Parts: sequence; structure tokens; C-alpha cells
Amino acid sequence: MAASTHTVTNQPPPLVGYDVYTSDPALTEGVERHVAPELLDGVREELSALGRTAGSAQAQEWGVQANENPPKLRTHDRYGNRIDEVEFHPSWHRLLGKAVSSGLTNAWGRPAGHVRRAAGFLVWTQAEAGHGCPVSMTHASVPALRTDPALAAEWEPRLTSEAYEEGLRPASLKAGSLFGMGMTEKQGGSDVRANTTRAEPIAGDGEYLLTGHKWFCSAPMCDGFLVLAQAAGGLTCFLVPRVLEDGTRNVFRIQRLKDKLGNKSNASSEVEFDGTWARRVGEEGRGVRTIIEMVAATRLDCVVGSAALMRQSVAQAIHHSAYRSAFGGLLIDKPLMRNVLADLALESEAATTLALRLAAAYDADTEEERAFLRLAVPAAKYWVTKRCTPTVAESLECLGGNGYVEESGLPRLLRESPLNSIWEGSGNVQALDVLRALQREPQALNAFLQEVGTARGADHRLDGAIKALLTELADLNGIEARARRLVERMALVLQGSLLVRWAPPEVADAFCASRLGGDWGTAFGTLPHTLDLGSVVERARAVV
Repeated sequence: MAASTHTVTNQPPPLVGYDVYTSDPALTEGVERHVAPELLDGVREELSALGRTAGSAQAQEWGVQANENPPKLRTHDRYGNRIDEVEFHPSWHRLLGKAVSSGLTNAWGRPAGHVRRAAGFLVWTQAEAGHGCPVSMTHASVPALRTDPALAAEWEPRLTSEAYEEGLRPASLKAGSLFGMGMTEKQGGSDVRANTTRAEPIAGDGEYLLTGHKWFCSAPMCDGFLVLAQAAGGLTCFLVPRVLEDGTRNVFRIQRLKDKLGNKSNASSEVEFDGTWARRVGEEGRGVRTIIEMVAATRLDCVVGSAALMRQSVAQAIHHSAYRSAFGGLLIDKPLMRNVLADLALESEAATTLALRLAAAYDADTEEERAFLRLAVPAAKYWVTKRCTPTVAESLECLGGNGYVEESGLPRLLRESPLNSIWEGSGNVQALDVLRALQREPQALNAFLQEVGTARGADHRLDGAIKALLTELADLNGIEARARRLVERMALVLQGSLLVRWAPPEVADAFCASRLGGDWGTAFGTLPHTLDLGSVVERARAVV
């Protein structure tokens, strides 16, 4: 029997046992907007099933265990043989297996495949984010492999399979395969053309031996990797399998695992190649062009992954405030807290809506949509991933001291939150990529302006922001130093355009007033008090 002094009151119940998908109107409405009516019933069913699993106590425990028991490197077996294996906690395999069986590596060949996959990725990442790395890279490797029809025919069925098999064996003997990627090196970082890994051709057609290192190689227990190396014709893309077809281990020496700020469940490694067998993907000297579609797809996953972290943190903040009493009433009913929660909800909904619009553009696969993606993906990747950390941090603060302890789950989200802004090119890389597209691909700007112009005339603050953006674009003086400012405006105008068209009026009004109209402070909780903040908060509440 508990002592009377230890009676627990005024503590919210855990946010568990709910459907992560159906409790998110911004997500469900986005799916219904972008998926053909004849597919909707099946898509709803699959996403709701995944949502119920993501919101279950079991999946949440898997996430805890996978992070409290990080991967371990075993370079040698007990006899001294080099094996270069990484051991994961069983929960990692359960999370990864559920992701694969739910089609999160299978977007390219299914109707509405990118929207349903992006929605599923957003749902399942809320259970645990670290295992999303190999899921994302496997999904994204398909367009790069398609530059070589023979390789695509061999590998694509394995990568899009919904069967997960752990362990190192020849890929031909497994029901499904996962892929990783190795681009960056110590001396180059984002400047991949400075890579020094060498590729020497051997007798077989398209076969090479690689010598060099990779400074960041995530998920080293994958079945294959796309890497960049210097061949005689210049920087080239290669496929490196972990296990060769005769069953022998390819030379893939894992030097160490990175000790990271967050992303603890995932193994990020440094690897050495020394006579490592590889197959060329695409032409010699065109490695960046070959792998760029993979990079674009993983950048979209950075947007989706950040939207997931934001959504989960905001859901936790609103849930806590709906049950926690202070100063004579529930926190959610206090005007100042309501302002904070509404502000956070706007950020989350804008991120989700933008992520699904980008996924829908992949599904459409028209010339116009491809041009739109050329600007919209790096702009969204820049802005949404940058907004993730302050959103999670403010959400954590809504729980006060309860949010600062590990048991709340918010510290794990906070440690994870900067990752997507760094991975696949940090902020400056994205901003410079936008400038490159503006200078070299005028059709991309036309497609972008056509997209945001669809909502012109619906909100005077959006109209003003579009006009200011056009003024920025017309002035090329000091453009590189202004690149971040320009890309930020592009992303906000795009989000505003989408919300004006598709979100409830109270959401669009609050977003345009604050993000585009200038009636906003420099911290969350500074929205105009005259807005319908209660409706914004209630829309974002996860119902258990």
C-alpha cells in the first residue's frame, strides 16, 4: 500500500494505445487529397494498421530498448578471423522488420506509392527514428540503380520486397535486401568531388576493385551500398555488396562506430576498402549525376522524418496539457499555453502538408512536377529540418521538468532533431543547391511560381509574401550571402500557399498572419491573440 504522502495526482496518462495515423488530421486529409478515390479504402486500412502499431505500448517499448541498447561492433570472431559485423538489439530488428513489411521500401512500383510510403514513414518514425536510415536509403537507391537496367533487374525486386531477413548472406539467397550509401570522406565532407577512394577496373565488364575509406557509412549491416570513387574517367558510382555471390565476405572493414549525439539505435560507421569488389553503376565520371536521384529521395525523407519528430513532440505537448492542471485549470485552457500549443501545431501541420505535396509530385512524375521538385525539395529540406529542433525543444518545455527526463521520450526526440538538417547536405548545401537550380534550370522556377501562384488572391498576406519573393529573385547582388534568407522565404511561401488551399481557415489564417504577415515574435507562443487558437490546438490533439 502506497504511503499517503506518495499518492500520485495531476499526472497525465501516457500517450499510448492510439492510432498515430487517424489521430492526425493534417496527415489523413493529405493522404485523401493525393490518393485516387479507388485506392483510398485500402490505403486507409494499411496506414491505420501501421498507426495502431506505432501507437502501441509494444512499439514504444521497442523504441526505448533499441536506443538503450545501441549497436556493438565485432571486428573479429573468437578465433581472430575478421568478420566486421554489428550486433543490434532484437528490438531494432522488430522495428526494421515492421517497416519493411509495411512497404516503406516499396514506393516506386505501387499506385500512389510515394504518398502512401511517405505517410507510413511519417507514422512509423514516431515509434523510433533511428532505424529509418536503412529504410530510407533502400527506398532511395532504386532510381540510381535504374541507370543500369541489368543491375535494376537484379536488385530492385530485392529492395522493394516486403520481407526482412537479418544477417550477412549472398543477396540472391535472401527474400529481401537493404541498401546503404557511402559518399563522404574525411578530407571532403559534402564536397564529394574531393574524394580520394580509387577504383581500378578488373577483367569483368563493369567490375572494379576499390581502395580508400568512407568517413560516414550508416547501417553497415546492409546487403549492399552505393558509393562514390575516383575511376580513370572521374568520380563514379559503384555498387558494393557486403557478401559476394560465392558466399565470401567482401572487404568491408569497419574501423569504428560513431558516438553520436542522437540516433543511438542506428550504427553509423567508418569503413575501409582494400581491394573491395564493386560493380560500376552508370558511366565513369558521372557518379554525382548517377547518385543524385538517390540523394533527392533521401532529402525528401529528411523532410518527412523531421515532420514525424515534430508531430510526435507536439502531440505529446498537447496531450500533457490536456490533462495537467495548474493555477486553477487545465494547461490547455490557459490562454498563454494555448498560444504556444497552437504555434507548435502550425509548424507541424505546415511540415506535414509540404512533405505529402512533395511525395505526390514524385507519384505524378510529369515534366512539370519534376521541375517543381528540383527547387521544392532542397528548399523544404532546408527549412523543415531547421524548424524541427526548436519545435521539439519548445514541446519538451511544455511538459516542464517531466519533459526533461528520459522516461518522457522527449529527450530522445530532441537529440534526434538536428540530424535531418545535417544528413544529405546541411543548410548551406541546400541553399546553394537552390541557387544552382535557379541559375541553370529556369523551368524549375516557373514550376515553383506556378505552384505558389495557385493560391494567389486568397490571402493578402500570402500575396504580399509572393510579391516580396519575386523582388528577392530579381536582385542577384550578393545572392550567395543572401541564399538562406531567400530559401527560407521560398519554403514559407510554399507552405502558406498549400495551407491556404487545403487547411481549415483558422490554420491558414494563423500561419499567414504569423509566418507571412509579420505578426509574430521570435519564439513560439507569440501568435496574435485574436486568432482562433483553440480550434488550431484541438485539431492537432491526438485522441486516445
